[in-house]
Amino acid sequence: MKREAKLLLGKACDSLILSIELFNRPHDRGRIAATLIQLDHGFEMLMKAAILHRGGRIRERRAKETIGFDACVRRSLSDGSIKYLVEEQALVLQTINGLRDAAQHHLLDISEGQLYVHVQSGVTLFRDLLRSVFDQELSSHLPARVLPVSTSPPTSLTTLFDSEIAEIKKLLRPGRRRHIEAMARLRPLAILDATIQGEKGQPSDAKLKRIGKEVLGGKAWGDIFKGASAVEITADGTGPGLSLRLSKKEGIPIHLVAEGTAGASVVAVKRVDELGFYSLGANQLAKKVGLTTPKTIAVVDYLGLRDKPEFYKEIRIGKSLFKRYSKKAVDEIRMALKKEIAEEIWARRKSTDRAARS
Repeated sequence: MKREAKLLLGKACDSLILSIELFNRPHDRGRIAATLIQLDHGFEMLMKAAILHRGGRIRERRAKETIGFDACVRRSLSDGSIKYLVEEQALVLQTINGLRDAAQHHLLDISEGQLYVHVQSGVTLFRDLLRSVFDQELSSHLPARVLPVSTSPPTSLTTLFDSEIAEIKKLLRPGRRRHIEAMARLRPLAILDATIQGEKGQPSDAKLKRIGKEVLGGKAWGDIFKGASAVEITADGTGPGLSLRLSKKEGIPIHLVAEGTAGASVVAVKRVDELGFYSLGANQLAKKVGLTTPKTIAVVDYLGLRDKPEFYKEIRIGKSLFKRYSKKAVDEIRMALKKEIAEEIWARRKSTDRAARS
């Protein structure tokens, strides 16, 4: 092994061991942030060691600094001569990195159940990569007495989210004045969901407030966190040999997001079901019904199709917003045009617009 890779691998193992130690410490002060920071650092060092070990570069030409976390993930996932990650493993890495970012730079209130899932799945992933890339066992870097990380995992993401939502509802009840605490508790759920859907960065206050309203309104968590509902927890073994992984549900693919896509993570769940159902843009819809695009939009608004989920949906991937129509919208417009004349609808639309401008 190259000396630089060997030294980086040593740092990676040091940080992982520290994160395990911090997770199991008896005192809570600073524990969550420190655990996530060390775990995240361990993975960045591990990826850089792996890239070098496989003959890759961790510095761009003439660059003074090494590549960052996201670049490590992309290179480890998509470079044919280096590749050792699969998409599901990249999701775990992105989630840990997003949680670390929130813990280090703002407020993060994460329950023991959630923290356990992310740390134990992180330890499992670290062990898998150490074995597959370096042909080493994690046990060779840990004293025999160490128990990484716990013995009683939550094995259902549904149960975990149900309990989280119940606690957040209590914080959001009128008169509690616990809004900031509720947003901090929502943040790790929103980070997990956004990461899986391919969004990079922290959730905005406005987004957290919107989610809070949906939670308080009784909306099912699977409808609020559609990305998170696409993955599940899988556990194998018990005690020190426990393996815990976040994996996609059967039939849901994950895709590599194009490099340079603004506000996007490296990988994301590809929502084929939604994109397949809402398969038409405005121009495509117009061609199907035989109208110009402006006249088609006028008919859409006249019929109120954008208020009905069976006809229209806005799908966000990263920072890009796609306004999509289903094939049912074609049938609905065609039926309406048997009773109404598109030219009259268009004329009324122009008249309304003129009146609004005057």
